[in-house]
Amino acid sequence: MRITVFGATGGTGWRVVGQALEAGHEVTAVVRDPAALERHDLRGPRLTVVKADVMDPAAIRPAVAGHDAVVSAIGPRGRGPTTVCADATASIIEAMEAEEVRRLVVVSASGFVREGDGPLTRLVKPVLNRLLRHAFADMRRMEELVRASGLDWTIVRPPQLTEGPRTGSYRSAIDRNVRGGVRVSRADLADCVLRCLDERGPLHSALAIGN
Repeated sequence: MRITVFGATGGTGWRVVGQALEAGHEVTAVVRDPAALERHDLRGPRLTVVKADVMDPAAIRPAVAGHDAVVSAIGPRGRGPTTVCADATASIIEAMEAEEVRRLVVVSASGFVREGDGPLTRLVKPVLNRLLRHAFADMRRMEELVRASGLDWTIVRPPQLTEGPRTGSYRSAIDRNVRGGVRVSRADLADCVLRCLDERGPLHSALAIGN
């Protein structure tokens, strides 16, 4: 499979790139700073690194053209007002539609979703939503854009992310949170993203994961 990865230098993105290469896929990593990806020792004939501005649909179209799927692991940084997820996703969708590439997997968050939560999580959620209200508002808008697109999309919603190992033993739930699944490793999140591509689904759904 030929996969384009946006946010490839982030904590989740570079793991998606690495695991995809290990699985034998061809990967195009779209980055602002190629040196940031080199620090993770990712290289090889099946990896193409493209320096481009994700906010410019025309600039990223060549990185999307001819690919089987696109992954966006772009996330907000800090707690201030932001539209980076929504703006980047709008640009990616425009580029995909122009190049007739249909499969899209985006990383969001489970923090602003309450369906499936247990009693303890429900107590914590209001505080979390106040602290991360700007980031969550951006992700909600991103999800709206994805749902409104005509693409074959999957939204992956992780809880708190850790630096733990890849286990492949996380739990998942469709269109609701994983009860008691309050954290998951970035490596397992990357594993889940690639499973969604390999298994072609769940399509037109949000998939929450957690340990």
